[in-house]
Amino acid sequence: MNKRNKILSIVFIATISTLIGISTSFDILHSKNRIILATTTSTYDSGLLDYILPPFEEKSGISVDILSVGTGHALEAGRRGDVDVLLVHSRTREDEFVSKGYGIHRACIMYNDFIIIGPSNDPASIQGENVSVALMNLKNAGELGLIKFYSRGDGSGTHSKELSLWGLINYSPNSGIGGWYYETGAGMGNTLIVANENKGYTLIDRGTWLSTKDSVSFILLVEGEEILLNPYGAILVNPEINLSVKYDLALEFVAFLTSKEGQELIGSYKLNNETLFFPSFGHGNETYGCSTTDTEIEFWREYNGNYIG
Repeated sequence: MNKRNKILSIVFIATISTLIGISTSFDILHSKNRIILATTTSTYDSGLLDYILPPFEEKSGISVDILSVGTGHALEAGRRGDVDVLLVHSRTREDEFVSKGYGIHRACIMYNDFIIIGPSNDPASIQGENVSVALMNLKNAGELGLIKFYSRGDGSGTHSKELSLWGLINYSPNSGIGGWYYETGAGMGNTLIVANENKGYTLIDRGTWLSTKDSVSFILLVEGEEILLNPYGAILVNPEINLSVKYDLALEFVAFLTSKEGQELIGSYKLNNETLFFPSFGHGNETYGCSTTDTEIEFWREYNGNYIG
């Protein structure tokens, strides 16, 4: 089964589970040398996993199946013990997941950033503005009926980030009010398609933008502030949650991500000669918006060839 089929089968199971309101077991996918990685749609849509997984799978003999969902759904799958390891991007919720005992040994893996994109005629006049000014302009233009803004509205890391940015101007948008702010309830790729078709604006991670920009008519309008940094963390699911969790195999996977080889692979992934993600393991402070504790750095050094980035 190729990666596309693997991910579609898992997403189908997860979708049916969500629709009928029950917790579906992933045990059928938990064969001896397979793990399930729950990660964000932005990570998957970027193509990064197709680049870094084959070397790991060949070297380790471990196959990785992918559950591509928003961060909120990924964390929920981890809480149920339906997956073995997470690669997500919502630090507050990641820390809560670990503090409540659902996950262990979190490590910062990589980062990129968020950007705001929209139509080339830019009716809200946000191009080149800082984030706060841009959002105020979007709000004002939206209330005047001049623009539409499309939010993922799916509890993902991107959605959480967007809501926190609106908080900079003390504004809490509501879908449908005034007819300019819309929630798609979809992943980043589909949200981009909807926004593009309706000539609206949206917040997107740079990785997805670089991998899809040639298929849309949007331009990049706002970028570059520290507040837009988008760090990703890997978390092992606590095996005490579910006896089927493949802790030892998942540990090998995260050890690979934090190793010199894994970090160099992440940093070397490019589209059109542009880097999509920057490796960040081994930084104990808030560098790149993502810190790994000294304790966790020492833990992973035991398994990743004593590497610190």
